[in-house]
Amino acid sequence: MKQEVIISKDLRKDVAEAIARCPHDRIFVLTDTTTVELCWPIIKALPEFETAQMITIGATDEHKTLESLAFVWRSLQEGGASRHSLLINVGGGMVTDLGGFAASTFKRGLAYINIPTTLLSQVDASVGGKTGINFGGLKNEIGVFNCAQSVILSSEFLRSLDQQNLLSGYAEMLKHGLISDTESWKELLRFDLEEIDYGQLGSLVAKSVQVKERIVEEDPTEKGIRKALNLGHTVGHALESLALEREKPVLHGYAVAWGMICELYLSVVKCGFPKDKFRQTVQFIRANYGDFPLDCKQYDRLFEFMKHDKKNEAGIINFTLLADIGDIRINQQATKEEIFESLDFLREG
Repeated sequence: MKQEVIISKDLRKDVAEAIARCPHDRIFVLTDTTTVELCWPIIKALPEFETAQMITIGATDEHKTLESLAFVWRSLQEGGASRHSLLINVGGGMVTDLGGFAASTFKRGLAYINIPTTLLSQVDASVGGKTGINFGGLKNEIGVFNCAQSVILSSEFLRSLDQQNLLSGYAEMLKHGLISDTESWKELLRFDLEEIDYGQLGSLVAKSVQVKERIVEEDPTEKGIRKALNLGHTVGHALESLALEREKPVLHGYAVAWGMICELYLSVVKCGFPKDKFRQTVQFIRANYGDFPLDCKQYDRLFEFMKHDKKNEAGIINFTLLADIGDIRINQQATKEEIFESLDFLREG
């Protein structure tokens, strides 16, 4: 099912129209403790929300758990949700992923709408129908593909973001630029992340979402070209899992940015990715995202995490690499030594 992605110019009108397109008996709204304070007030005055039942879970990725999911299921059950109810997820990627999964599984599935409120969730988590939770120490281990009825993107929410969360989302936009075309990539490297022009950011978000939509439409369940969207994620998810294990979690986009350094290094070594573009991208990432604290004693643990990656087949670690910007090579393998070399490069530069 192709979901409707709305680049909103009038948020309240667009939310009201999206709800009207979903016949429902009850409305439930899922937020987390951060978005209920910062984002919900922007839209809560809509008459459609007068009788809505609120469900609020803890913020940040550490709450993307079976326990939080069970809490949402229980809240739906106790609130009298039926298969004809509507769940509206208002929040970042954790809320849209977990809420989408809760909606997809409760009574075998009820309709849901995503209103992503962070840059990361607007350009990544809320588009493409991936839902899920973390499990057994692994990111997004349990989930299903199931699209929202509508995804409403508004730059109004982005003004409440701190610099770190803005950068986290921007890493996914940079990835979209790398798998797209040189002009998009250059435009992203030029954007001023200190003095933000929210109008320009809104148009960059729209372009970024188009890249993802185009790929998802071609390959909805990640059998082939959708794996392009995994650039930076094989190493990135491993870094994220290691950080969670250390109880020093990092934002998803930061992990992806550092993962892109490693995977672009492998792209140079294995696919001939141009060294000048590699240097420019790495310089941009290091300048904006700093370094991931790592020593070589942790390489084996990271390698173990990579072996659990969902893109792997028959235990072989699969990378998405690039021969050039927009020249995507999926299902690429690298030896353990090559992977460790890329981690050396991340650590030492």
